Amino acid sequence: MNELLIDTNILVYAIDEDSEFYSKSQKLLYRSDYALFTTSKNLSEFLAVVTKGPVVSLSIDDALAVLADYVSLFSILYPSDNSFAIFRELLRKYKPSGLRVHDFEIASIGLAHEIKQIATVNAKDFEGIGEVKLVKI
Repeated sequence: MNELLIDTNILVYAIDEDSEFYSKSQKLLYRSDYALFTTSKNLSEFLAVVTKGPVVSLSIDDALAVLADYVSLFSILYPSDNSFAIFRELLRKYKPSGLRVHDFEIASIGLAHEIKQIATVNAKDFEGIGEVKLVKI
């Protein structure tokens, strides 16, 4: 089975019924032929985004309830010494700056767990990272 790392934006769009990406995100999460993964970093980003509004604005309790549903859908990957080494290598190689550094950390955690495909709506976040393949929904 193909393994796929789910980016934060898909988690957010899957609860935003007004988003043009809602049904595609729902389908990917709930009717996927992939073995799904996400990182602890994606989950903390999800909580930060959905509790600050304005597009999706949930209380922390409601956001945690959504998270409880999500964690039954995929395995959660955590940073490790190996992912941190990969992270540093990617930073040296590609020299990202600003918020893009977060995307390199997410990619490095996936790579440390031998997951090389990332599903995202915002391909530009991971664009140019030759070590991963993007699955754009």
